[in-house]
Amino acid sequence: MEPLLCVKDLKKYFTTPRGILKAVDGVSLTLEKGQTVGLVGESGCGKSTLGKSIMRLTEPTSGNISFEGIDVLSLSKRELRPFRKRIQYIFQDPFSSLNPRSTVQRILKEPLIVHGVKDKTECKNRIEWLMNKVGLGIESLNNYPHEFSGGQRQRIGIARALALNPSLIICDEPVSALDVSIQAQILNLLSKLQRELGLSYLFISHDLSVVKYISDIVMVMYLGKIVEVANHADIWSEPLHPYTQILMSSAPLPDPVIATKRHETSLKGDVPSPLNVPSGCRFRTRCPIAVKSCSENEPALREVRGDHFVACDLVVTR
Repeated sequence: MEPLLCVKDLKKYFTTPRGILKAVDGVSLTLEKGQTVGLVGESGCGKSTLGKSIMRLTEPTSGNISFEGIDVLSLSKRELRPFRKRIQYIFQDPFSSLNPRSTVQRILKEPLIVHGVKDKTECKNRIEWLMNKVGLGIESLNNYPHEFSGGQRQRIGIARALALNPSLIICDEPVSALDVSIQAQILNLLSKLQRELGLSYLFISHDLSVVKYISDIVMVMYLGKIVEVANHADIWSEPLHPYTQILMSSAPLPDPVIATKRHETSLKGDVPSPLNVPSGCRFRTRCPIAVKSCSENEPALREVRGDHFVACDLVVTR
């Protein structure tokens, strides 16, 4: 069967007074129906830009995007409207992503009206169903966003994303602004909705533990490039790229006994500017195992064992 989403060699460059900023530089990914792909990396690596480019909230510079067999980049502005019913976005900050002057009812009703649902009874029933689905009572419909906690606001954001019955939701760090206990509630809600509604997620996060919990496939991104792809079990049991290994070693562990025995390796230096990308391997300036040849050739993402892909020439194929 054809994948739900197929992205090939997607690039997004920004022209600045100091030069060309390569935010996303040749990213490819495949997402199947009912699957969650986790995209993880440091802040500024291009994760959110990739998500917005897939939806064409930001226009890509080049590449190909196929969604449900449709060539997304060929769509006109008029043709984008029905496309966006099928793919929705959950934003990072539940405090700024909701209109403070609108009630919850108005926030959830707006996408329905924009996309042609004019029957008042149908709108009312849909809104009440959405509120119950995300664990909020219909008695809150006339309240404003400032009357809710952060977790409740994110539930409203999830309800808004569900309003048009999408098949794919791009979750852009949806729990990073929440307390840990509330993060668990939102992740459990997203997992429950996926099972019940057959949703697919592109889940963007810098938190490895969050990605591990919710993802089927994990993609590690560094400075606009994907450096490792594997299923979540493989990437946690044996990460192969040096960048992934360092991210894993720096992630906090709940068991203090295991944590004290673990050898931690910290990243040296700062992330290079995407305006001045290092030659060859982009990670070489911070890599603990880099050799001279790393500065000469840019490593391609290659399969080193079954469905485990790594962009590092020093990793031996098995």
